[in-house]
Amino acid sequence: MVQGTTSDAGKSTLVAALCRVLYRRGVRVAPFKPQNMALNSAVTTDGGEIGRAQAVQAQACGLRPHTDMNPVLLKPNSDTGCQVIIHGKVVCNLEATGYHVYKPTAMRAVLESWQRLKSQYDGVIVEGAGSPAEINLRENDIANMGFAEAVDCPVILIADIDRGGVFAHIVGTLALLSETERKRVIGFVINRFRGDIALLQPGLDWLEAETGKPVLGVLPYLHNLHIEAEDAVPVHQQAGDNVVGKASVHSLADARERRLNIIVPVLPHISNHTDFDALRLHPQVDFQFIKMGEIIPPADLIILPGSKNVRSDLEYLLAHQWEQALTKHLRYGGKLLGICGGFQMLGERLNDPYGIEGDAGSAPGFGWLAMETTLEKSKQLKQITGKLAFAEAAVTGYEIHMGVSSGLALEKPCVLIDGKPEGSMSHDGQIAGTYLHGLFDHPDACAAWLAWAGLKKVQPFDYEALREKDLNRLADCVEEHLNWEKLADYL
Repeated sequence: MVQGTTSDAGKSTLVAALCRVLYRRGVRVAPFKPQNMALNSAVTTDGGEIGRAQAVQAQACGLRPHTDMNPVLLKPNSDTGCQVIIHGKVVCNLEATGYHVYKPTAMRAVLESWQRLKSQYDGVIVEGAGSPAEINLRENDIANMGFAEAVDCPVILIADIDRGGVFAHIVGTLALLSETERKRVIGFVINRFRGDIALLQPGLDWLEAETGKPVLGVLPYLHNLHIEAEDAVPVHQQAGDNVVGKASVHSLADARERRLNIIVPVLPHISNHTDFDALRLHPQVDFQFIKMGEIIPPADLIILPGSKNVRSDLEYLLAHQWEQALTKHLRYGGKLLGICGGFQMLGERLNDPYGIEGDAGSAPGFGWLAMETTLEKSKQLKQITGKLAFAEAAVTGYEIHMGVSSGLALEKPCVLIDGKPEGSMSHDGQIAGTYLHGLFDHPDACAAWLAWAGLKKVQPFDYEALREKDLNRLADCVEEHLNWEKLADYL
């Protein structure tokens, strides 16, 4: 099991790397995360929903994602509450205190999935959540040491040196563990190191002497590596910074001719922002996430993303002058696309009669598409293969939504699935919307959408091939920098 001293220490990445290393060695290995809290999710082969990071780790294992890989998924829908998903299906909505009482029930689901994976695979690499040293969450813990103790699993502790304080993080985390939990930690991995390892060596020697545990490896900072994010939105990323696939631009004139400007608002409850990774990495696209309150720049294409609380996020957009900005954008010929919750916002009305995403009630949408959406109690979970209705281009992806839309706008679809219409495109071709996540992952679909948005002579770009290449690059790094002799007794 890989646990971290902090959130974003590198747990998901190290698990993916270990999975790919073992997979390349011929081991039948699977990923596992007992409990995940994230709004980036994926649809599984058994028709459920798990965290996006576990779907990436499944790819690293050469597997299709399954609900047993992440038996408990929590999707926040407010500052204090979340939707609880067990074995891929929604079971309830709970406030934080209510979920604390629910944990023993969730633990039973965790152990059921763990036993099934153990019986099917040679090895299972487990990812913790946050930090095991969160004292207020120790009781009935199912995400970190509580799980490791229950199944007698050895633990690697990973820490991020790039943020500073790495030795304090490691020693402080150990100090807050119980004696049996400390014994369970077999060693440390230091992540995102830049510089001369010789300058770090005195600290490593001190750490091993102080704790009596080995440093299993120091992983270098990998520039231009793309592994899908578990949850955090890369809002500070500038074009070409720490991303793969950006083409070199030789002149400003060339840049204006070849690049398309795309912006996406960062909603308070934004979900599945990994939908836009293929656009962020495309060599002909300048992509920006725009936080609420930031200046809304001119763009060729504005995309309204998915949301876990559509009415609330629509209120946020209205409060931050996005309606005026979108109206101006359309008046000057810009294209507008809505995905899932963003698609619902484009309609005339949003209805939540059962209080699925907050208080029961209705609210007007932007009104640019003649349709309305009603949230139902059951969630739609589908893996999709089809084609675009406005271009000869294949499209793949998945649906995750509780809203059902109806209206005249749906008579002109933007996607065809088994010949059946899905989504909508306005009659002037300026506005489109769909429930399909992963809309840009297939190279043909991505090229068609960019051409629709105004890009001429779209260059081929295979996002799936890039993901596979970077998984192997990550595995190569871990192969080189981990001490496999010290890990031999455990792998």
